[in-house]
Amino acid sequence: MITSALISLVLIGTQPELPDPLAAGWDGENVCELVRENERVRVLRCTFPPGVGHEKHRHAPHWGYILKGGIQRITDANGTREIETKAGAEWWSDGTVHEVMNTGETTTEYLIVEPKMKDTD
Repeated sequence: MITSALISLVLIGTQPELPDPLAAGWDGENVCELVRENERVRVLRCTFPPGVGHEKHRHAPHWGYILKGGIQRITDANGTREIETKAGAEWWSDGTVHEVMNTGETTTEYLIVEPKMKDTD
């Protein structure tokens, strides 16, 4: 089972110069699609065929779920490493910056669920 340590969830603060996962792509092509958005949540489905990645981008706090696992190379503040992801695994992140590349032989797919924070003032 994949854990938050394997995903390397790094608390990042704000990095407005980097795109969010929906705006980021790979070789000019989108890899994430908007599944649902309302005043409470934004849900993305991100699909990575073999050899396709996700350029360096920032994530807001989110919950993630692996629909189709595989082998990913992740580069973040902790360095670069390859991990195996398993379908059905999930994680929570307080926010992160990373780049991802599918180095395996199968398409990988993820759901990213971003709750929208409301001011309590």
